[in-house]
This record gives sequence, structure tokens and C-alpha cells, in this order.
Amino acid sequence: MNPIVIIGSGLAGYSLAREFRKLDKDTPLRIITADDGRAYSKPMLSNALTSGKTPEQLATADAVQMSAQLNATIDIHARVSAIDTAQHTVTVDGTDIHYAKLVLALGADVIRLPMAGDAASAVMSVNDLADYTRFRQATANAKQIAIIGAGLIGCEFANDLRNAGMAVDVIAPSKAPLDRLLPETAGQALQQGLTDLGVNWHLGKTVKAVTHADNGYNLTLSDGSTLEADAVLSCVGLRSRTALAHAAGLQVHQGIAVNRLLATSAPDVYALGDCAEVEGRVLLYVMPLMNAARALAKTLAGQATPVVYPAMPVAIKTPAHPVVVSPPPPGIDGEWRIETPEGGVRALFFDAQNTLRGFVVTGSVVSEKTALAKEIPALL
Repeated sequence: MNPIVIIGSGLAGYSLAREFRKLDKDTPLRIITADDGRAYSKPMLSNALTSGKTPEQLATADAVQMSAQLNATIDIHARVSAIDTAQHTVTVDGTDIHYAKLVLALGADVIRLPMAGDAASAVMSVNDLADYTRFRQATANAKQIAIIGAGLIGCEFANDLRNAGMAVDVIAPSKAPLDRLLPETAGQALQQGLTDLGVNWHLGKTVKAVTHADNGYNLTLSDGSTLEADAVLSCVGLRSRTALAHAAGLQVHQGIAVNRLLATSAPDVYALGDCAEVEGRVLLYVMPLMNAARALAKTLAGQATPVVYPAMPVAIKTPAHPVVVSPPPPGIDGEWRIETPEGGVRALFFDAQNTLRGFVVTGSVVSEKTALAKEIPALL
């Protein structure tokens, strides 16, 4: 009996495997992963210093323990080079493995911006536990960190590193943090909270070059100014991993295109998590992933179940100024209505029919998140 094969052991792959095993204890299950197969929660990487966790402590189980928990074969440090959807095989380190059903839980790659300088290759990114381990080792004695990018991950790391006593400079081309998620008023409130914590901002600028210096690195910014840092962390976003799917002839747009059953354009092949584009939406957050894992587990167990996306607010881990956002669906007409009660921002997005479709609450107003989420129609 050919197994269900899951490619990827991140939050998507392991969450799906856990949900499937709740419904089916015996069907052969095989998980193929390019890393060491440790189970951990990726969102915890950006506040591990504040929570007092070492990289080792973030892992809840190793591959041997996960194999036992899931009654699954787990291939670690394994590379999938090809998928043959006609033959129902994946090629792993030169060997073909047959599958009954195949699930792509490939995740996303960090976006790397081009920059000049003899130390451009020393700019770090954190996309998994191995990356984070290297980052912690490289910054064990660091006093000054430069962060490129003022999005969700950049702001979370800025708060975390500042909590650990490091000087933090954030460089980004935007006018305010999280400009793709928040109206400017809310972004400015977050910026002020992090400024009060001691974070330094260099907005409206980009990094042109990173060069080696006597005690670290020099960064040259787009306005000609320079910064010094002991380490440089790039947090400029993620891009769905689609190359393997594209090479296999699967339909790919921003992510691997799937319907509400998480089915790709090939029979018996599914995708979920950061690599998947569900009905035109790529949502790089935990709640969509968990909803998808529960639905797909039922489908794989024989009960076809479309994924449902209710309102899924995202909590940004910036305790200096907490933020919760439920972004409005892209492309809809509407307007933000913004209030600034003491200590926070309440921004509500109403569509042309005066229906609440999204919100941002910050600081003193975050307690309203649950009530507001109940007012928003389901996304999918």
C-alpha cells in the first residue's frame, strides 16, 4: 500500500500529520524534509529572547520522537528533486518513492534584496530553526543589530532584540512600520511604542551596501548616511516555494494554486501553508494554516472537506505596543475609519455597503479584537 507523502516538516506538514492521525491511525504516512525534522513553532523564533528560550528549547521533539508520535516514516536531510504526477512518484535523492496522495507543505523562501559590498553575503535571514540557531550564535556577544525591513517580522525582532538589551536600528523604505498591513496612523503608533523602547528608525531609506569593518559591519544607506552594526538581519518578506510544483506542471501563480479542498491541478496532489494559494489567496499566517490542516486531514481520510476561513486576526508580537490586525480582503472598495483613544488606535475598514471587513486595534484597544472579529464576514 503506497503511503500518503508529505513534503515538509514545518508547522504545516506536522500539523496536517497530527490532524490526520486523529482520524486515521494506520494508513502509511511518510514525511520528507530537507532539515533535521525537529518540531517547533516558527512564530516563536521572533520573540524567543523575551521568552527566555534557547534555540534548542524551542524544539518540542526531534525526528525520532515525531516518527513515533505520528506512526510515520520521516526522511530527514532529504531533497526532493522531481514529482511525476502521472506515475505518482517523487524523486528523493535519486530514488523514486510512490505515493497514494501527495501533500506539498513546502513553506516559503525569504526574499533577498540585492546589495553591494564585500559583506553582503553576511546579511542573515531567519526562516527556520537552523537559521535562528546560526543567528543566535552570531549575535551572542552583539551589542548593535541592524534590521532591514519594518514589516511584521522586522518589528517583532526589533522588540525582542531590544528587550535583550541590544541597540537596534531598523531601515525600511516605507513611511511607517507595517505599511502593507496597517493604515499609517496605526503604524506610527507602533513606531512610537518601539521608539520609546529604544529602537532607532531609518525610514524612507534602503540599504545600498554592507561592508566589513574592524568590529562588524558598515551599512551605506540610500541617502548616503552610514550605520555600524555587529550583525545585520534582513526581514523583507517571504515568497512561496513553487519551483518544484512548477517543474511538475502544476498550476502556479503567487503560490501553488489550490481549490478549497486544497487540491492542486494534478490528481491526488494537495498543498497547504505558506506555499499554497487558496482560491487566489496566499496567507502567510498560522490560523489559515491550521484551518487548512484540519480540513485537508478530513479530505485525506475520505471525507471531502472544503477549508473555511473565518475572520482570522493576526496578533503581532510587539509588547512595546501590541497590535492585532484583521486585514480586509485585497481589492475591495472601502475606507478606513480611524479613532485614536488614549494609548491606542482603532481603525475599522468598511466596504461600500458599510459592512465591517477588516480592523486594526493597537495598544489600549487590543482587547476589542474578539468582539470585532465576530462582526467580520468569513473570508472563505
